[in-house]
Amino acid sequence: METTQLPHWRRNIYLFLTSQFLSGITSMVVQYAIIWYLTKQTGSATVLSLATLLGMLPMVLLSPFVGPFVDRLNKKLLLIVPDVVAAAVAIVLSAVGTLQTTFPLWLIFISLLVRAIAQTFQMPTIQSILPTMVPSDQLTKINGQLGMVQSANMIIAPALGAFLFALVPLNFLILLDVVGAAVGISLLLFVRIPEHPVIDEPVHVFSDAKFGLTRLRHTRGLWAITLTGAFFTLLFMPAASLYPLMTMGYFHGSVGQAGLIEVVYSVGMLLGGTIIGVFGNWKDRMPPILWAMLAMGVTFGASGFLPGNQAGFVWFVGLNTLAGVATPFYSTLLMAMIQQSFPPEQLGRILGVLNSMMSITGPVGLIFAGPLADSIGVEKLFLIGGLGSLVCGLIMWLLPSARRYDRTLQQTAAPLTTEDPTEIDA
Repeated sequence: METTQLPHWRRNIYLFLTSQFLSGITSMVVQYAIIWYLTKQTGSATVLSLATLLGMLPMVLLSPFVGPFVDRLNKKLLLIVPDVVAAAVAIVLSAVGTLQTTFPLWLIFISLLVRAIAQTFQMPTIQSILPTMVPSDQLTKINGQLGMVQSANMIIAPALGAFLFALVPLNFLILLDVVGAAVGISLLLFVRIPEHPVIDEPVHVFSDAKFGLTRLRHTRGLWAITLTGAFFTLLFMPAASLYPLMTMGYFHGSVGQAGLIEVVYSVGMLLGGTIIGVFGNWKDRMPPILWAMLAMGVTFGASGFLPGNQAGFVWFVGLNTLAGVATPFYSTLLMAMIQQSFPPEQLGRILGVLNSMMSITGPVGLIFAGPLADSIGVEKLFLIGGLGSLVCGLIMWLLPSARRYDRTLQQTAAPLTTEDPTEIDA
């Protein structure tokens, strides 16, 4: 499916990636600072779990209804307005923290919820505009480079956040979000984002969400991949949410070592994203996806067999670096396939439904993570996550519609029609 190719598209897309990097890293620094403040002030696992759920629920609950707006409204505004709203809330939070000795917990939760809602609008918008900004044969590489930007944020933000959290009072540190939003928006104003005629059509939230689900359900192969991916998230999320407990509880490590695990995983993701960004022109992207699920399964599963001492922790660091390298080959290549499977003017509605389905199992897994870890041991959750990844990879490989999906997609010369949910036979 050919996309609109802008003049000087490389300069345009790299300006866009730069704006996302600068606004993203400041936002993540503030996010880490808020979580560390909650940890320091409350020491409550319940409070931290609630904060995590507030960050996930908008993606689950609102994504199907956000998609229609992504397809209809001006996409540049959909990137700018959430940043402005989040910055305004940050100013209010900073002012309250300056006038009082502590931050009200309810206001912090509202701030986290607003930030999550902003991301719920921005994520499908970014995913849907990439195919319109670059040539189709470069889409996988550009998705890899976007993954590099996000991984770099995940590497730099914890270290920078810890440094600033120790030096700058939180009421002033929160204002860094405002600075990042201002810089990111300023750069975004110079980015050209193609719009489609559908921008003027009225929004019918429920029927549009149903349309996105119908298109996805009738795309054989991709529908099977989506359901398998949701099951994978359900089994994977409990272990992924308990990295600090694995490091500090099972391996008897320090807070610094818990941070090290986060960093090495992000470094691995940056390396994987770099490989995709440089060499990402596979004729069939399903084999790398399946190999990535195998690698994640082996590394996570092996972590469950490690001894609970510092020698085991050293192996844990190495295994998580490898898991980080494998992760973009699953998430990035899958997103590139989805973007090429539908016309750009439908992507918002379809990605809204798909993001919700992929995310809904995360909170379910989180609900059971704590009790399971207490009853069977946190290391067993890594074993369950590893086996789950292997099972899901095997299911994808055994289903011909999923295994052959990308070959069929790339051989399909004619673009899909706008309103006819025709199946892709795979």
